Amino acid sequence: MAALRAGLLGVGMMGRNHARVLRDVEGIDLVAIADPGGDPHNVAGDLEILPDIESLIAAGIDIAVVAVPTAFHEDAALKLADAGVHTLVEKPIAHSVEAGRRMTDAFAAKGLVGAVGHVERFNPALQEMRRRLEAGELGDVYQIATRRQSTFPARIADVGVAKDLASHDIDLTSWVVQSDYTTVFAQTAHKSGREFEDMITVTGRLANGVIVNHLVNWLSPMKERVTVVTGDRGTFIADTATGDLTFYANGTIPLEWESMLAFRGVSEGDITRFSFAKREPLKVEHEAFRDAVLGKPNHVVTMEQGLRTLEVVEGAIASARTGSSTSFAAS
Repeated sequence: MAALRAGLLGVGMMGRNHARVLRDVEGIDLVAIADPGGDPHNVAGDLEILPDIESLIAAGIDIAVVAVPTAFHEDAALKLADAGVHTLVEKPIAHSVEAGRRMTDAFAAKGLVGAVGHVERFNPALQEMRRRLEAGELGDVYQIATRRQSTFPARIADVGVAKDLASHDIDLTSWVVQSDYTTVFAQTAHKSGREFEDMITVTGRLANGVIVNHLVNWLSPMKERVTVVTGDRGTFIADTATGDLTFYANGTIPLEWESMLAFRGVSEGDITRFSFAKREPLKVEHEAFRDAVLGKPNHVVTMEQGLRTLEVVEGAIASARTGSSTSFAAS
């Protein structure tokens, strides 16, 4: 079977990674790159840098990756859908829920694969965690807490930390336990002098009763990417920066220390850091997109799922603005 002809729109910080990985995925041939800003990272190689989405489509592509600023996702995606091109759009799906819905509807109407680049789902630590959760190793899940903190990225100018980073945590949380958000309450801070928030805290509940908490900011001098899932038998901690997964088991040894007996919660048991294959998440994501286009079993993040994530993110932003919680209808 001939390789899928791929086009890439945008070769900025994220686009250059897509260019590298697209050249390394079996069954995909990167044949065209477009960016009105040129090629700042010199990733084009032998390919000409095309000026716009129209010229990218004219190159005769089967699939496309959209890695331009969020404000331009809708325009590019709608043109690609109209041209019959299967498309992976970087997260968040769009700058607004309304735009994301137009994109989702356009790809559905054409029978095309529309996907969103929520790459954290493909992190090996989270993939292993979900596999173990599905196997019942944690028992009932009680709580999911995430921390995603780092220094301020000057390259992000069109959205705040909620859409850029919290969207990762909201998507992965819902995916890990396969349950939608029903309620969120959030607070934000603006410390960098921009119109968009650079810090957000979100608390909420999923349809299956799991309570969630997200701490996200661009104001920390250290980088942290941690997901903590607590359940009946202990706690999983996934460090997505390193791809490590650790299990803290509830203790099973009877306690003889009188002061500890007064505490009627769990006790500390064995601690296990698991060993498993660690493939690059972005490559696994592109393989899933390829398989979706070819009609093979896959775990691609659909535009419908990306839209749901954006709805929750916008609900959190609205909650911070109004001081009231935001609820969501079951999907």
